[in-house]
Amino acid sequence: MLDWFRRLVPQSGDFFTMFERHSAACVAAAEALARLIKGEGDFGRLCAEIRDREHEADEIIRQVLSEVRHTFLTPFDRGAIIALIGAMDDTIDEIHACASAIELYDFSDFEPEMKEMAEKVLGATRMIDEGLPLLRDVARNGDKLHDLTARVVSVEGEVDSIHDRGLKSNYSRAKTSGDTLRFMVGREIYKHLERIADEFEDVANQIDGIVVDHA
Repeated sequence: MLDWFRRLVPQSGDFFTMFERHSAACVAAAEALARLIKGEGDFGRLCAEIRDREHEADEIIRQVLSEVRHTFLTPFDRGAIIALIGAMDDTIDEIHACASAIELYDFSDFEPEMKEMAEKVLGATRMIDEGLPLLRDVARNGDKLHDLTARVVSVEGEVDSIHDRGLKSNYSRAKTSGDTLRFMVGREIYKHLERIADEFEDVANQIDGIVVDHA
């Protein structure tokens, strides 16, 4: 009788593995973006790598949403699962948007602040990647996760400061050179880099919400 019931009830989906696969795609995209902005490697291949990782992440989020609909037992509230994977996907989408702008405008004159922001973004995605496996045992790892998400939020604040400094530098440069087009393109790239930081802060907040509910 019990075996019959177990066959009828959908089992818990492997959401943790899907979170971690999505995070790995995000880290790979952030690494490619940092190399792109630092002028390391082949421009076209790095842009293609980011596109591929974004497409990979899209497939993973579709799998997660399907599992949420069809799984009876989930490790966290369904809303928390959807919110977390959605925030993660917004992060890689914004990385892709930044790379697309760079590719569209064939931009290569990256300012030091852009390079610094890209490195901060990469560091934050690595921290999130480090933290996601800890969700497998939230009760035991709650303090570690809380500390890690606090560090990620702190990085977002650092990115904001670099963004403001970079915009000022970009404006001063354009004012001196009269290159309005270069200023506009630079401003758009700064905007995308800041948005990536906003998105990974949201990922950290979603993780922290899970910790509060389950640790």
